[in-house]
Amino acid sequence: MTALHPISRRTLIGGLAATSAFVVLHPFSTRAAANQAHLRIMETTDLHVHVFPYDYYADKPNDTLGLARTASIVDAIRAEAANAVLVDNGDFLQGNPMGDYIAYKRGMKEGDMHPVIAAMNVLGYDCGTLGNHEFNYGLDFMFNVINGANFPIVCANLTKGAMAAAPRQDELFLKPYVILDRKVKDGAGQEHPIRIGLIGFVPPQIMTWDAKNLEGKANARDIVKAAEAWVPQMREEGADIVIALSHSGIGQQAYAENLENASVPLAAIEGIDAIVTGHSHLDFPGPKFDGTPGVDNAKGLISGKPGVMGGFWGSHLGLIDLLLERDGGQWRVIGSTSEARPIFRREEKKVIAEVGDKPEVLAAAQKDHEATLAYVRTPVGKTSAPLYSYFALVADDPSVQIVSQAQTWYIREMLKDTEHSDLPVLSAAAPFKAGGRGGAEYYTDVPAGDIAIKNVADLYLYPNTVQAVVITGEEVRNWLEMSAGIFNRIAPGSVDASLINGDFPSYNFDVIDGVTYQIVLSQPAKYDKDGNVANPEASRIRDLKFDGRPIDPKQRFVVATNNYRAGGGGNFPGIAGDKVVFVAPDTNRDVIVRYIVEQGTINPSADANWTFAPQKDTSVLFDSGPRARQFLAEVKAVKIENAGDGSDGFARFRIKL
Repeated sequence: MTALHPISRRTLIGGLAATSAFVVLHPFSTRAAANQAHLRIMETTDLHVHVFPYDYYADKPNDTLGLARTASIVDAIRAEAANAVLVDNGDFLQGNPMGDYIAYKRGMKEGDMHPVIAAMNVLGYDCGTLGNHEFNYGLDFMFNVINGANFPIVCANLTKGAMAAAPRQDELFLKPYVILDRKVKDGAGQEHPIRIGLIGFVPPQIMTWDAKNLEGKANARDIVKAAEAWVPQMREEGADIVIALSHSGIGQQAYAENLENASVPLAAIEGIDAIVTGHSHLDFPGPKFDGTPGVDNAKGLISGKPGVMGGFWGSHLGLIDLLLERDGGQWRVIGSTSEARPIFRREEKKVIAEVGDKPEVLAAAQKDHEATLAYVRTPVGKTSAPLYSYFALVADDPSVQIVSQAQTWYIREMLKDTEHSDLPVLSAAAPFKAGGRGGAEYYTDVPAGDIAIKNVADLYLYPNTVQAVVITGEEVRNWLEMSAGIFNRIAPGSVDASLINGDFPSYNFDVIDGVTYQIVLSQPAKYDKDGNVANPEASRIRDLKFDGRPIDPKQRFVVATNNYRAGGGGNFPGIAGDKVVFVAPDTNRDVIVRYIVEQGTINPSADANWTFAPQKDTSVLFDSGPRARQFLAEVKAVKIENAGDGSDGFARFRIKL
C-alpha cells in the first residue's frame, strides 16, 4: 500500500500547526534534534474478531471494518517512522459470528490458534491488554486463545480469587506490565536505548457482566488504585516512558471507586506519560468529546497527557506521536499529537475505502472465515414478516418483539414445575443494532422468508445467557422509567426537537413485553444514564397496565432477561443478582434459534404495547438508516414521516406527537 494516508483529525502541541493534508513524514521526524526522538504509538481497540472487512450478519463485504484494512495503515506508519510500537487495547475475542463459531462449534483446545490472534501475530504487536468481552466464553477458553499470542498481554487489575490487602500483593492472572528495551534514533541519526513501560486495565464491572464465568475464580480491582500502586514500581524498574492501555472509556473527571469509564482520572496519575483508551466504540480526538471535563479535544489530551481512542472493529488506527527529549540519561515528553486515522471516508452517502487489505492478515484467518460463512448460512426456520430495527427506539419493533417472544416461551417452560409457575411472565429486551452507534448501515434488516443463523446473530449480538428475576409491579415501573431516559425532554409545542439522547446506549432501552404503557416526553427523566435518581418526582411512564388493568405495585412478576441486566448491568434501579430466580445454561441466541425451529414459521409483527403520550402541536426528529424509508407504512401506533437527510449517511424522520 502507498504510504500516503489522509489524516482524519491531527492535533499538535509544542508549537506545531495543525494540518489535514496528506503526509509521508510526521513533523516530529524533521523537527527532532540531537537527543530528541520521535516515538509513534499505534493502537487497535475493540476489534471484536473483525479480521476480514466482512459483515457476517448481512453476508457481504463491508469497507468500514476489518483488521486487514487497519493493518495497511500500520504498515504505512512503520514506513514513515523509525521508532514505533503497536498495542491492542482489548475486546478482540467476541463480537461477531466468527467469534461464536470458534467458541461454540470449532472449539479451542490447548495449542489451537484463534484466527484473531493469528492475524494479530502477523502484524507483530508489541503488547496487548484484556477487554471485558474476553471473558464471555470463560477463563479456560480465554487463556487457550491468548496463549497463542506472540506478544505479551498485560492486566494489572485482574486477580486470582479474592483481592489482597494491597494491589502489589495481588495474585494476578497476567503480568501487570511489561518494560520493552528498545533503541530509538534521535534527530541526528544516533541510536539511544529507551525503556518503554506498558500497563493494562480492564473494567471491574466484568464481575457483574460475566459473574457466571468469574465468580469464585477471579476478581477485578479498581483501575485507578491498581495504577497508583504499579506505575511507581515501573518507574523504579527503569521505565523511561509509561503508556497505559486502558480498556475503559473517557468518562467523568472526578475519581470514584470502580469506575467503568476511568480513563480521565487514570491519565492524571503521576508517572503515566500517555494513554490509549477504548471500550466506548468512539474515536478520540473527535467531536463527541468537545467540552468533556478533563479533556482537551483540540490538542488530543486527557488530564494533560497524550491520549487516543481508535474507534472499533478496526475502523480506525489510534495514533499518538511523542516528541521525546533525552535529559541526563532519561527521556521526557516535550510534544505530542493524537489522531484516530480511519480506514474509510464518506462521500455523498457512499463509503469510500481509504486502504486495501493486507493479504497476510487475510490468509491467517481465511480457513476460519470460510467455515464461519458456512455456519452462518445454515437455515433454521422462516419468518412471515420482515425483521428490522430501524424504528426500535421510537416504536414497538419486530426485532425486539421476536426476542421477547422467545424469552417468554423459554422461561414459561423452565419455570412450569417451580414455585414461580403461577406468576405472570414478562420479557425485557433491548435493540442492539439501533441508535446509530455503528453507523448508518448498522441495523437489523432481515427480509421475510428463510431465517439462517446469521440472522439470529443479527437479532442478538451478544452471547448473553437467559436469566429470570422476580420483581414487583413498582419495580417494573422503575425499570421502564430507567429505559425512558433515552429520550430528551420535549416541551409541549416544540417543533422538530431532537428526540434521542445520544449519550444513552440503545442496549439499555429495554422494552417490557406483557404490559402496556405510554411514555410522556414532556416529563424529565427520573433516572440518568447511570441509574442515579435525577428527578425523584418525575414519572414518564403513564397508563402502565397488565392484563388490561392498572398494574398493582405489589404484584409479583417473573421477568425474562439476560445475565447482564439481571446481574445489575446498566444500573437499573432495584435489578441485581438478589432478584434472580433462574439462571439458564442457554444463551439468548440459542433460545431464539430453538424457538424458531419449534415454531417453524414465526410471526414477529410488533404489537404496539408501548407508545408516546400525545403532545399537541409538538414534533420531534430522529435519525435512522436510509433503508428505514421502506418500512414507514408498517409502523403501528405512531406516524413517522420522512424529514430528509441526516449527517454521515443517516436518514432523518419526523414524528408529530
